Amino acid sequence: MTYRKTVVASALLIVALIVPAAFAAGAWTVPRTADGQPDISGVWDFRTLTPLQRPGDVESAVLSEDAAADAEKASIERAAREDAPSDLERETLPVGGNVGGYNSFWMDRGARVVEDRRTSLIVDPPDGRIPPRVEGAQEQIPGDDKPSDRPVRIRAAGIGRNGPEDRGVSERCLLGFNTGPPITPGGYNQNVQIFQVPGTVALLTEMVHDSRIIPLDGRPHVADDIRQWKGDSRGYWDGDTLVVETTNFTHKIASFSPHPFASYGSAEKMHLTERFTRVDDDTLHYEFTVNDPRTFTQPFTAILQMQKADHALYEYACHEGNYGLHNVLAGARQEEQEAAASQQAQH
Repeated sequence: MTYRKTVVASALLIVALIVPAAFAAGAWTVPRTADGQPDISGVWDFRTLTPLQRPGDVESAVLSEDAAADAEKASIERAAREDAPSDLERETLPVGGNVGGYNSFWMDRGARVVEDRRTSLIVDPPDGRIPPRVEGAQEQIPGDDKPSDRPVRIRAAGIGRNGPEDRGVSERCLLGFNTGPPITPGGYNQNVQIFQVPGTVALLTEMVHDSRIIPLDGRPHVADDIRQWKGDSRGYWDGDTLVVETTNFTHKIASFSPHPFASYGSAEKMHLTERFTRVDDDTLHYEFTVNDPRTFTQPFTAILQMQKADHALYEYACHEGNYGLHNVLAGARQEEQEAAASQQAQH
């Protein structure tokens, strides 16, 4: 058996263990569209307190019930503390006070761990961690002002302040920092709306309103020299599971971003496999496997359960060329001019 087949077999075993027993036992009937396919349409919320990777000081793969309850309680208490105005704000500022960039009302971190209380979304490798990178695979973090770091593949921050090409892709309104693909929880606007028509599925994410149109008719991927920000996706039904295979990513984005402020490798040769399985009225089982031998020493798989949302998507008016980025850069230029003038005055 090849290594890739071993990884796939392992992932399938993990899915079988995680999918709720009621679904596996046939106690729930999958709703279907007019053409007979499983109905996975609607708005799905993918917030969770469970981290992508297992923290280094955690040995167990699963939290105890008490530990999970403590984590959820701590999250609620943290949000209350962050939203509360300081004594100074109570005395000097209007109601609501100065919240800076964001307070927890805007951050929308979620307040629950995943249903099976796993300590990481990553289920393979078994240690719950992103595999080591291959030698020479690029890593980007904020503050790396090296010309070799271009193109900037970081989602939420750039490598410098010199121009728009130095800012992260989400700051340039090209890709949201939780939308992927693959979809990973983080920040805010953690919703995706799925549309279905015969032969096609569309995924519309709330963050930076990214959309992917996924043909299900068996057509081949586009030519290898055509590269796209979200790659080229093709889907098919494997029983009641929608499988989406995505290739043809541009080299301008990372193979994977473990969080908005870091990026690993180039996605140019990445092969992404996603699986969507509706397991009850309110839960969509989402699994993804990243396979990029140029960046990681082995593929890795993560699983989360998206929850049916009781609200519509909201507009996220972020577009390439947004004037907000002009203001950011203009402010940086002003700071540089003031610093230069101050230095000249001292001499």
